[in-house]
Amino acid sequence: MISLRTYLILLSILVIERFFELDLARRNARNAFEHGAIEVGQAHYRVMVAMHTLFIASCALEAIFFPTHFSPAVAWIALGAELCAQLLRYWAVSTLGERWNTRIIVDPARTPVTGGPYRFMRHPNYLAVVIEIAAVPMIGGALVTAIVFSIANAFVLAVRIPAEERALGGAYQGLFGSRSRFIPRFRHQ
Repeated sequence: MISLRTYLILLSILVIERFFELDLARRNARNAFEHGAIEVGQAHYRVMVAMHTLFIASCALEAIFFPTHFSPAVAWIALGAELCAQLLRYWAVSTLGERWNTRIIVDPARTPVTGGPYRFMRHPNYLAVVIEIAAVPMIGGALVTAIVFSIANAFVLAVRIPAEERALGGAYQGLFGSRSRFIPRFRHQ
């Protein structure tokens, strides 16, 4: 494991990042609504936000009070996985540009984005979140948090992804129907 102090600094950076993302999402939402976009999935969004908030708190509390001690290699591998997740997340965010949001906001008149990581899979941002929820706790020895929140995230995504795909409509299904949700396909079809 890395030192507790270093881990808590890492968690603090993630909190700051989340506030940055929420601010970007608010600005993008305002712009989207001004151009006729609609929102769906508001009820499960609140659950998702609560889960992500509790996730960071649980990482810190478990690392402070109940850390699991294992080989330092596990923490370093988890840190590498988290860095890869961040790269994937920001590739997706930059590809979507003003369309990126933490909420499900779609403009039915716009064609879905098919560039960047979306060439290879339907949901690169959610793949980044899946990796992050498993990896970040392991950096600080929070094994129980990794397991519990990975399961909770699976339930949230089981509701959110179908809601998002329905909201994106027929054009999305036509463009992405043959692509995997999470497993990248690098061969051009």
